[in-house]
Amino acid sequence: MLKPLFAAALCAGLIAAPLSASATDYKLMAPAAPGGGWDQTARAMQTALQDEKIADSVQVNNVPGAGGTIGLAQFATQSKGDPNALIVGGYVMVGAILTNNAPVTLEQVTPIARLTGEYEAIVVPASSPIQTMQDLVAALKADPGAVSWGGGSAGGTDHITAGLIAKAVGVDPTKINYIAFSGGGEALAAILGSQVTAGISGYGEFESQVQAGTLRLLAVSSGERLPGVDAPTLKEAGVDVEIQNWRMVAAAPDITPEQAAAITADIETMVKSATWQETLKTKGWQNTFLAGDAFKAQLAADTAATATILKDIGLVK
Repeated sequence: MLKPLFAAALCAGLIAAPLSASATDYKLMAPAAPGGGWDQTARAMQTALQDEKIADSVQVNNVPGAGGTIGLAQFATQSKGDPNALIVGGYVMVGAILTNNAPVTLEQVTPIARLTGEYEAIVVPASSPIQTMQDLVAALKADPGAVSWGGGSAGGTDHITAGLIAKAVGVDPTKINYIAFSGGGEALAAILGSQVTAGISGYGEFESQVQAGTLRLLAVSSGERLPGVDAPTLKEAGVDVEIQNWRMVAAAPDITPEQAAAITADIETMVKSATWQETLKTKGWQNTFLAGDAFKAQLAADTAATATILKDIGLVK
C-alpha cells in the first residue's frame, strides 16, 4: 500500500518531487583555449551542476579562436534542436562578432542567462620599470606604438578597455599596439615573459600571480576599489574608464520553449547553489544573474552599445 499512497501524495503536492528527477547529460562548449575566463566558467559550471546533482554529467570541450566566433559557428550549426547542448559566451563574444563581421551571431542561438561579471585588471611583470598606472599612461602618451598590450581576442573586453584608456587620456585609440591571444594561458605566459608591456584581463586570471609577486597590479576597472585588492581604480589613477566583463550561457538553436525553460531552471538552481556561491567568492566574480526576457533585452542593448564603442576606437567601420 505504501507505493500508491506515496504516488497519491506526490500528485496532491504533499511531497516535493526530487529536484534532479529529470537530471540530464549536458555538453558544454567553452569557445576558447584552456585557462581563460570562458574555460574557467565552463569548468565551474561543470563542477556545480554535477556536485549539486542538477545534471548527471557535464562534458566540457574547448573550441578556441576569433573571440569565440569559431566555436559559436560550430555550435550553432552542429547542435540545432539539441536540448543538452550549451555554450559559454559573454561580452568578449559580442565585440568579436562585430569586429570579425561574423556570419553567426548570438541571435542564432538561444540565450539562457547572464551568469557573472568581472572587472578588468591592468598588470605589468614584476621586473617592469613601470610602477604605477600613471607611469603606463606617460609611456602611452610619449609613444603609443611602443606600448604593447596583451589580452584576449580582438574586439573583446580587454581590447575595448585598452582603447578606452587611450581615448580617456587623449591618445588616438587607433594607434594602440594591441596583441590578441586566443586563451588566458597564452596571454599570461606572454605577460610574465615580458613579451608585452602590459596585460589586461579579468582580475581573477591574474590574482594568483599578483599575490605571488610575479605580476604588479596597476589598476582595476571597477567604480570602487575591490574588497581585498590592493590597487586603485582607473578613475583614481586619473583615467576616466569603468568597464565590466560579463559571461553568459546559451543553449542550442531550434529548441522548444519548454526545453529552454527546463535549462533555465537548471541554471537558476545552479546559481543559487552553495557550490556556485563558493566559486564566485573564490574567483572574485560578481553574481550578475539575469535570465529570460530581461536578459535578452540587456543583450540587445549591450550589442548596440558595443558597436558604438568599437566604432569610436576604430575597431569597426
